[in-house]
Amino acid sequence: MKTITIEGQLRTGTGKKATRQLRSQGLVPGVIYGGTKELNFQAPVLAFKSLVYTPEFQLANISVDGQAYNCILKDIQFDTVSNALSHVDFLQLVDDRQVIADIPLKFTGTAAGVKAGGKLVTKMKSLKVKTYPKYLKENIEVDLTDLEVNGNIRVEDVVTENYEVLNSPRIPIASVVMTRQLKQEESAAAPAAKGAAPAKAAPAAKK
Repeated sequence: MKTITIEGQLRTGTGKKATRQLRSQGLVPGVIYGGTKELNFQAPVLAFKSLVYTPEFQLANISVDGQAYNCILKDIQFDTVSNALSHVDFLQLVDDRQVIADIPLKFTGTAAGVKAGGKLVTKMKSLKVKTYPKYLKENIEVDLTDLEVNGNIRVEDVVTENYEVLNSPRIPIASVVMTRQLKQEESAAAPAAKGAAPAKAAPAAKK
């Protein structure tokens, strides 16, 4: 699984004045929690770019004054005026402690309903799961192959070994809907089938 390395320094100053000064120097304040103690740190804004500005789920190895912490990103904040990254929260991974994470969905295969002329509509991008750190992965695969027109794949249909899925099981993840063209074709086919005259029986052979 992809891991981003971030080099940071211990942050001693807190409060609005201290954080404004950090940001003016191109640094972003952050916090690591979930371990034995909460740790405030700072790192260059560019160090977070490949972790924050991506839909991928990745791990972060954060080094603070020589001490390494394996983490996952839990929250990000942006400045309301400039939209610049202003704060990051990380959860430290502990082997024997379960974590809650949003794992992206990866759709595979071509739905049968799409082959029949329908349109695929995806309604969720990730699942919220509870698991141990060793089971975290980049994505959860969802096979669309057997999805028919007007059919749905729901949360409860997804196979997720070693995960406790926290989303409601009946929520649709993906569906195939009729396109306008497919509706027109079915509408045109229905009267034709209904109005077709039954075949006449052949006359009986004369004896």
